[in-house]
Amino acid sequence: MTTARVIPESDLIEKVVYINRVAKVVKGGRRFSFGAIVVVGDGKGNVGCAHGKANEVPEAISKGTERAKRMMSKYTVVDGTLPHEVVGRYGASKVYLRPAGKGTGVIAGGAVRAVLEACGVENVLSKAIGSTNPHNLVRATLDGLSKLASRERYLAKLGKTED
Repeated sequence: MTTARVIPESDLIEKVVYINRVAKVVKGGRRFSFGAIVVVGDGKGNVGCAHGKANEVPEAISKGTERAKRMMSKYTVVDGTLPHEVVGRYGASKVYLRPAGKGTGVIAGGAVRAVLEACGVENVLSKAIGSTNPHNLVRATLDGLSKLASRERYLAKLGKTED
């Protein structure tokens, strides 16, 4: 279902949500590797996320960024907010997303905020329930965004037309 989109590189918003350091104990001591969760969006409803792993932080971020660009999908954003309330779930995380009036801003925690800002949502209220693991929160937010339906899509589902 994911289709390739041609988006100029300069227009993309890249956000590093979380960097994890993992230590492997070897004969000579500890060997560190890094994992980075990266969110990439164009601010117009397209957003993708990915996890990049490498022995250096910049390399992990660039791997995550490249993978996130390939994973980008289109989501419904109406006048800088969401068309309706929605709940996204992934693992033990649950994210409530609620539309807000102009001037409210993005009321969200770090992982959820990164996804919503990269997507182009300017006014929204959110609450994370359950696990606050950044991996799960990012995926739960994307799940919630994927459940959004525009007015046209909802009416088409009902078999009606715009009056």
